[in-house]
Amino acid sequence: QAWAGQKSFKPKSGDRSGSGSGNEMPDFRGQKRGNQTHESTTDPESRLYRKADGAESKLAFLGHVLMDNREGLVGEVRLTQANGYGEREAALEMIEERTQGGKRRITVGADKGYDTKDVARDWRAAGATPHVAQITKQHPSAIDGRTTRHVGYAQSQKVRKRIEEVFGWMKTIGLMRQTKYRGQDRVGWMFVFTAAAYNLVRMRRLIPQPG
Repeated sequence: QAWAGQKSFKPKSGDRSGSGSGNEMPDFRGQKRGNQTHESTTDPESRLYRKADGAESKLAFLGHVLMDNREGLVGEVRLTQANGYGEREAALEMIEERTQGGKRRITVGADKGYDTKDVARDWRAAGATPHVAQITKQHPSAIDGRTTRHVGYAQSQKVRKRIEEVFGWMKTIGLMRQTKYRGQDRVGWMFVFTAAAYNLVRMRRLIPQPG
């Protein structure tokens, strides 16, 4: 969550004073507000975003993490503006970084949000086998039996859920649930710093302790 409140989300042109004064909350009922027409006067680089249908929209950035599936260490991080393309674009960038542009082969576990033909094609071209959870109800999955038949696919699906441990630690212990900085560069720097701190804590637990 960005360091900016709903009262700062105002039209990009025209009257930006809002209907509230002081700590009074403006009345937004009946108003159409979106990132195309409005922006935060506190942090213009943040975007109005909601994680799921029915959830509250908040000014935010998106943090992305690529985790090693053996030791649970953070391998790559990105921070992007909160939009509908940030997750997939950041995932591809991080994969290309780990495969060195396709020179190395890796497998990448992910949830159903990545089960699309475009993702499967782009990841394979980048040198990654997509171990993505299958969508079986809305449409045919982009991940077929050539991938799911392997033992590694089931292992990836089990281990991928540990990514929540990373985000949970970064939000609570790392204090990243709501940033105290403004602007994508500063927030991104803090996101990288917090991920590095998580790795240090994680590595300490992985090192065998003398008896």
